[in-house]
Amino acid sequence: MPIATVTNFQIFTKKIMWSHSQSKRLITLLSLLLHFLPALTLSPCRTTCGPIPVNYPFGLDDGCGAPQFRGMLNCSTDLFFTTPSGNYKVQSIDYDKKNLVVYDPAMSTCSILQPHHDFLLTPIQSAIIPPTSDTVFALLNCSVDSPVLNHYKSLCFNFSGHSCDELYNSCTAFRLFRLGMGLSNGTNSTGSTNFVPPCCFTGYDTVKFMSMNILDCTHYTSVTNTDRLRGLGPLDWIYGIKLSFAVPDTGCERCAQSGGTCGFDTETQVSLCLCSTFTNSTRECAAGSDTAEGSHCAPAILFQAFFVIMGALLICLHDFYLSFI
Repeated sequence: MPIATVTNFQIFTKKIMWSHSQSKRLITLLSLLLHFLPALTLSPCRTTCGPIPVNYPFGLDDGCGAPQFRGMLNCSTDLFFTTPSGNYKVQSIDYDKKNLVVYDPAMSTCSILQPHHDFLLTPIQSAIIPPTSDTVFALLNCSVDSPVLNHYKSLCFNFSGHSCDELYNSCTAFRLFRLGMGLSNGTNSTGSTNFVPPCCFTGYDTVKFMSMNILDCTHYTSVTNTDRLRGLGPLDWIYGIKLSFAVPDTGCERCAQSGGTCGFDTETQVSLCLCSTFTNSTRECAAGSDTAEGSHCAPAILFQAFFVIMGALLICLHDFYLSFI
């Protein structure tokens, strides 16, 4: 046999052996990709807004979290809690203690007076995420005819040994009420000047059922953690509104342990375990889980698998072609 023919035959044989070796490597690669394919999918739900984590029962994207909390949070540059009376900046969420602290930018504080407005919650918000018992609303500059100073005066109380006079004496903004700017026009029933207009410390139920116009008070502020403020003056109080929430028992822990995100069907509001942007399960994302969206899962996985296989085949064919050049 001519030397050239033998050499060509040997080269061809080596290329066939190389091709067989590459095929085995390709099969191994595809097996690994298909095995880990479900884990390579992306969560359909955002889990943070700025520095604040957003976990179940809350959600930023529709279909994420618990359906009862749907649309309560929105994320722009900051995280906000949405109510009928406006958007309130979320300062913190404690998932262990199950409370959320918001701040009303239109609320009066020791340093600034704001035009009065009502703090309103929807009926479902009042039921599942109401203000905590240690959140106190201070109604300021009230008329002597205010219902909380007459028929409903039992709704007013002092907390941790504090009285309304402290606010008028300590806070720069509220001192204006001592200078004749109150609803009483600077005089009391005896005609003396520098009259201190009444105020009222009260709970959320008062402002829930009576608007600021009915209460006949011009301003309000709110203080949280009132059980820990004994001995501290108004300048050291914590201003804001703390809300408490309950976590619905829908088997979310099982879903989370399988790598999924708890959510719900946006049409039926049935609870789902969101495994990726394409796949949903009623319980968990692991293989063999009880899946309500079986028709949803299978096409999505096949769709992804198809592109993985095609990509690997193209790479193999390209390398095989180059080996003959």
